[in-house]
Amino acid sequence: MGVEDEYEGGPDQLAEKMENLDEVLAEQRAEALRAGLEDFDLDEDDAALLAGLASGEGAIEFLPALPVVAIVGRPNVGKSALVNRILGRREAVVEDTPGVTRDRVTYKAEWLDRRFSLVDTGGWEPDAKGIDRSVAAQAEVAIDLADVVLFVVDATVGATSTDEHVVKLLRKSRKPVFLIANKVDDARQEPEATALWNLGLGEPHPVSAIHGRGVADLLDELMKVLPEVSAVAKYEIGGPRRVAILGRPNVGKSSLLNKAAGEERVVVNELAGTTRDPVDEVVELGGKLWTLVDTAGIRRRVHLSQGADFYASLRTSTALEKSEVAVVVLDVSQPISVQDLNIIDLVLESGRALVLAFNKWDRLNDDDMENQDRRRYLEREIEQDLAHVAWAPRVNISARTGRHLDKLVPALEQALESWDTRIPTGKFNAFLSELVAEHPHPLRGGKQPRILFGTQAATRPPTFVLFTTGFLDPGYRRFIQRRLREIYGFEGSPIVLNMRIREKRQR
Repeated sequence: MGVEDEYEGGPDQLAEKMENLDEVLAEQRAEALRAGLEDFDLDEDDAALLAGLASGEGAIEFLPALPVVAIVGRPNVGKSALVNRILGRREAVVEDTPGVTRDRVTYKAEWLDRRFSLVDTGGWEPDAKGIDRSVAAQAEVAIDLADVVLFVVDATVGATSTDEHVVKLLRKSRKPVFLIANKVDDARQEPEATALWNLGLGEPHPVSAIHGRGVADLLDELMKVLPEVSAVAKYEIGGPRRVAILGRPNVGKSSLLNKAAGEERVVVNELAGTTRDPVDEVVELGGKLWTLVDTAGIRRRVHLSQGADFYASLRTSTALEKSEVAVVVLDVSQPISVQDLNIIDLVLESGRALVLAFNKWDRLNDDDMENQDRRRYLEREIEQDLAHVAWAPRVNISARTGRHLDKLVPALEQALESWDTRIPTGKFNAFLSELVAEHPHPLRGGKQPRILFGTQAATRPPTFVLFTTGFLDPGYRRFIQRRLREIYGFEGSPIVLNMRIREKRQR
């Protein structure tokens, strides 16, 4: 019996009750519950959220793409230490969250109430042989995809020929570059940083990534030149809905794009990872215009074999920033891989809507034994490996022949509609009270946490906030999410459920 099963509690009348709900009455009840929160200790955030409800504000708007800051430099100059210091947590090296990929390249960071994406190229350390070429390639990638570049040099070593090689590229790029003199642990080492003026990148910023010295000053300066919205991952308000086509190399992303666009737009080659530049393409599908954000990987030059995965992962993150819904393409002739699951994890983390496209389906239609076996295994893999995204619409296609491509459109429309869905506060609280009445939260230490009030704080993705008197078990939260889906659909959209545990005011 799984953790969630203890909340099953047999059949209930929830669906019928919600269907026959008196909405006016439900709103009045929700208003009474909200008023009851006055007896609890609320903070400014709570007050702002509840004030938004009172004034009937609409959904929080979809956020524009965050500006991108990339960190480049030779191996061992302290790039990852700087990433961790800026994030304020040891995230670049360790990840405690289960199911989140550990080979991350982009992180969300914040300074002075401004959010930005931080790109860590430290995860892609070149081998000693082609070090100049590799570090230069790394810098090129970063320049390509960043709004601002932080170039890290080890001040105790001084500038090497590799560093000078990279400086040439950075100066040509016309992008804002900060020269970071790392490992300046105290004032005695300041002169070593000053010596880096001769690189011609302007004033060196002396920092100690390990001890945090000088990092706050650096970030203050960075905020002065960082754009509000990324120039790299632009977000157009309005216009055709934006779709990212994701998948590991050779699953058929480019073929799908070509078929949709009706012509050979992207160079397709049998070699994995042959496409290099993302091509945004406005195409007509199902009588509507869509913007397809292509995210092909990098041209795999031999010496870049290490960097290719890094590059593909970076492209994926950038494309997700630009898109509203992601189509993850899976190759049915191959077992579902860790890489496939990592890509799905990135989509979940980005909060975008999701459609799963099972490509090369035509290959499974022959009736020979091998294909029958593969079909059987595939069903089992989907049940086991993709259970956590069972809510995503599935479409079986053949990108090469264009078969069933038309089925992609209803799936995209459904996912986006779910992503935009808002449940009125009255309805949501009626749903919660009926659910809790039928399936109460189990006692924990002799106490039972109560849900005081719930509201949908945002759409894109639908984000709910529960005010509670205690911690709700993760299993119970999943149960609430599952019942929400069963009654309101939400096919194709992640649902976020946040808790705010509040205590009664002391009289």
